[in-house]
Amino acid sequence: MTSKPHLKEQTPKPTSIPDSPEEAVTFFEESFNSIKKEVAKAVIGQEQVVDQLLLSLFSKGHCVLIGVPGLAKTLLIRTLAQSLNLTFSRIQFTPDLMPGDITGTEIIEDDRASGHKSFKFIRGPIFANIILADEINRTPPKTQAALLEGMQEYTITAGGTSHDLDLPFFVLATQNPIEQEGTYPLPEAQLDRFMFNLWLDYPSFDEEKTIVSQTTSSDGEEIQPVLDKEQILGLQQLVRQVPVPENVLDRVVKLVQSTRPKHSRVDEVKKYLSWGAGPRASQYLILGGKARALSRGRANVAVEDIEALAVPVLRHRIVTNFAAEAEGLTPADIIHRLMDQL
Repeated sequence: MTSKPHLKEQTPKPTSIPDSPEEAVTFFEESFNSIKKEVAKAVIGQEQVVDQLLLSLFSKGHCVLIGVPGLAKTLLIRTLAQSLNLTFSRIQFTPDLMPGDITGTEIIEDDRASGHKSFKFIRGPIFANIILADEINRTPPKTQAALLEGMQEYTITAGGTSHDLDLPFFVLATQNPIEQEGTYPLPEAQLDRFMFNLWLDYPSFDEEKTIVSQTTSSDGEEIQPVLDKEQILGLQQLVRQVPVPENVLDRVVKLVQSTRPKHSRVDEVKKYLSWGAGPRASQYLILGGKARALSRGRANVAVEDIEALAVPVLRHRIVTNFAAEAEGLTPADIIHRLMDQL
């Protein structure tokens, strides 16, 4: 077994996180696996999606999830919130949804003592730790922007006043890949704010048998909380302290820069891509690699961590052209080809 290198010096962690770097890594790995076991009580299969959701959460990122209806997206994120002992809110995005329906609104309230009227802010559903933004592409850009402000700034502005969101704050936005009429797809610049783009596939035959059997019988097992807020915030800090070897950093920057047609030396990129990924992709690959290393009991990032996360990080950050569509190539196909050539 390889030795675990020391983590960088950091500010004091919550007392619930072990002080020893080696023990902290073990605590992260055990907590990560325990959460996955709790989620598996309610959600059958989808292990890779659950794994990547947790990596995003501990990296302070957000996810956009693509999947047809009925694949337990709501159940997945609600169960995740229960296992983390966090508040959960589901927002159903519709064409008539207004920004105030998400962030909250100010109302006029009578002060019975003084007889004067004053404004009172009523918090919206975004004031929760874990948000399911269901079918985010069904609402106009103005309403989408209200959610994106909270994702980026961890604050909400209403009536000229900023209101801090409760941390940790994690958004899972879903999109339906089937029905596109009457939708408002997120622009590439806004998609770039999501750490991962995840695809939820149909379950296998055995998994679907288990799903049908479990959901048509008596209630299943109770979900037990694994972590609390302070522990989650402490583990998010721990992720930032994981060192990155120079060769891994070089690999990440080289991979991301190679997706840009004007600067890439890879012929297939110039042929099939019209736009490449920006620096945020490099940042998220490193952060995701750090979290993945900790979840595997390692305190150093390896190339395998980067390669495992390249598709969900880059898939929504590169834009294919007509030549790629004509040959039936997806962004994931091009990413795999690019990694093989670097």
